[in-house]
Amino acid sequence: MNAQVKQVSPEGEKRYDVVVVGGGAAGLSGALTLGRARRSVLVVDAGEPRNAPAEHVHTYLTREGTPPAELLEIGRAEVASYGGEFVAGEAVKAERLPDGEFRIGLADGTAVTARRLLVTTGLVDELPPVPGVRERWGREVLHCPYCHGWEVRDQAVGILATGPLAVHQALMWRQWTSKVTLFQHTAPDFEDEDYERLAARGVELVLGEVAGLEVEDDRLQGVRLAGGRLVPCRAVVVSARLTARSGLLDGLGLEAVEQEMLGHVVGTHIPADATGATSVPGVWAAGNVTELNAQVVAAAAGGVRAGAAINADLTAEETRSALAERRGLFSGGLESEVGERVLGDRRHGL
Repeated sequence: MNAQVKQVSPEGEKRYDVVVVGGGAAGLSGALTLGRARRSVLVVDAGEPRNAPAEHVHTYLTREGTPPAELLEIGRAEVASYGGEFVAGEAVKAERLPDGEFRIGLADGTAVTARRLLVTTGLVDELPPVPGVRERWGREVLHCPYCHGWEVRDQAVGILATGPLAVHQALMWRQWTSKVTLFQHTAPDFEDEDYERLAARGVELVLGEVAGLEVEDDRLQGVRLAGGRLVPCRAVVVSARLTARSGLLDGLGLEAVEQEMLGHVVGTHIPADATGATSVPGVWAAGNVTELNAQVVAAAAGGVRAGAAINADLTAEETRSALAERRGLFSGGLESEVGERVLGDRRHGL
């Protein structure tokens, strides 16, 4: 890419067709779609991608194994090549102006205005409070088998149970390795059928609370139980609570709601329809802030859908305005002059 990413100063409340809050896969894909539609776009990026600890992006066709930072660098250059602009900072407040547009306030006290708003702020992984989990997050502490399963295939994998979805996790990870150990930890007792299913698949169940992860030479060695026993593992799977980064939208009356999976609450998200449109007119959401289990490629696809929907919405608004202006000409002083010219054109087949 030869295009240079343009960082701008929001002084003077520069106005854009669309402000995209969040510079991950969803936000950049939305901005790219809008830029190609010849819309003026600003991407506000706090520079805190959720997948920063991970070494590679997986199941993204043609980008398999790409480091996350490299993927974002390529994306920013592509957006910039179509005129997209960027500002490094945190968007902390959004409000609707009297004319229906939006003002987005940044943490440094500056602001920008936009006709439409696309929120792609992602989510926060609230990890279990077990020593070593946060430090190894994205390395040997994992969550998604489709993202990391191949890399730990046939190795000893431990599932840290903190809720009823742990059995589902254990049975899923069993596809990648036969060496799965489920640590019941703080999870409540499972159903009798759950114990039977685990046994049928050869998943070892370890009772007792986990004290922490054992690390040596910057490599996970295993799980240490409260009683002192060390169970060797090369990877540990956790179930984080997934909390949408949605504080920006509080001023618009748009709040996150609980998200369920298999009948259990796993976090919060911003409700949106298939195009990303929220209940607040003019505001769209894409990526993990609205779809908690979306992988990178799915988040990117959501950004494309939202960008296309926003462009269609702006086009409809511009058409309504042009139509109202045209009708205004015929109801004003130009009515007879313009009307006669149009009728004359029609008579002559023009």
